[in-house]
Amino acid sequence: MTRTIAIVVFGLALASVAQALPFAPIHQPNAGFVQVREGCGPGQVLVNGVCTARAQIRQARRCLRWNGSVCAQWE
Repeated sequence: MTRTIAIVVFGLALASVAQALPFAPIHQPNAGFVQVREGCGPGQVLVNGVCTARAQIRQARRCLRWNGSVCAQWE
């Protein structure tokens, strides 16, 4: 009986020491940055180096005739 109690106490002592020791941190140089696809926010894509909303791209496809950079006639 004494041997069983001694083994249990020894096992608990080892288990508590093992949980108290932290793991060594892994060095990651860019740990504070999260890469986003193409560097734009959600709902946006990179078009000719400029972040543009997908809704603007869909609206531009609906235009039938352009007058400079302004849509003159919608579909």
